[in-house]
Amino acid sequence: MALKRGLFLITGLTSLVLGTIGIVVPLLPTVPFILLAAYCFARSSSRMHNWLMTHPWFSEALNDWQDKRSISKRLKKKAMVMTTLSFVVSIFIVPLIWVKVMLACMLCCLLLFLWQIPELD
Repeated sequence: MALKRGLFLITGLTSLVLGTIGIVVPLLPTVPFILLAAYCFARSSSRMHNWLMTHPWFSEALNDWQDKRSISKRLKKKAMVMTTLSFVVSIFIVPLIWVKVMLACMLCCLLLFLWQIPELD
């Protein structure tokens, strides 16, 4: 049991670090890593889970997702705009055509996924 909790804690901490880095690094997603961190902390450390669920940057979105399985319209729009900007910058930077096409396809899939997430009124 302690090994399982330890693995969840390590995975949660790693996800939190990657999600935080993803705030500023294009193509590294923030939301999935923060959701994974919340899931792992809920199973390993009540202190870390409580900290994450009350953190000023993440608490509103995490609580909306946990309680209502939806996000605010403002956050959804912000996620779509930032995702588009980071992918467009990456597409212009990358010199290989096949990578540009792959990035464009990934952008379309991610925007479709974000578009389908329910919004709070």
